Amino acid sequence: MRTLKEIPCGESVKVTKLIGEGAVKRRIMDMGITKGIDIFVRKVAPLGDPVEVTVRGYELSLRKADAEMILVE
Repeated sequence: MRTLKEIPCGESVKVTKLIGEGAVKRRIMDMGITKGIDIFVRKVAPLGDPVEVTVRGYELSLRKADAEMILVE
């Protein structure tokens, strides 16, 4: 399984699982990232942090630590 952090710019992926506990997982889900949703990776900063994605029609910036908690296919 790959994480969202490993996906190169310009690719679309589907979320398969969220890793994390309690408040961190809830915060990711509150941003609209849930199992089965499609994510398009728009931009990745030069050092990999943050990652800008399109989810449910809006742009979202995620820290590298948060992107590692999202498993994709």
